[in-house]
Amino acid sequence: QVQLVESGGGSVQAGESLRLSCEASVAVFCMAWFRQIPDKEREWVATIYSDRNRPYRTHFDDSVKGRFTISEDTAKKTAYLQMNLLKTEDTGTYYCAVVERYGSGYCLGGVSDFNYWGQGTQVTVSS
Repeated sequence: QVQLVESGGGSVQAGESLRLSCEASVAVFCMAWFRQIPDKEREWVATIYSDRNRPYRTHFDDSVKGRFTISEDTAKKTAYLQMNLLKTEDTGTYYCAVVERYGSGYCLGGVSDFNYWGQGTQVTVSS
């Protein structure tokens, strides 16, 4: 069982920044962020994973490319989602998700492809 603890949500004005953190209880294969607004499906935002001996790889949904970055502190087993130039449409509950080990899920997949989820942290962007 992997526990995930998220932090960093809040309320900001459009154009401002926030950084979300997700700390895992154990090392995992990859970490990702999703977001959800009421009555909508949870949507993928970004993923970070290490590809064997290569540097970390990151992937982003087109809606956040150029504004969001994702990074990881391996020693702390923590992933960070840096969100810049926030827009009102970025408002939602942000969830951290992980694939525990290689082959147990798919790091660029949908909700069902991830093994464990955090409790969610609210991000509200006002105009």
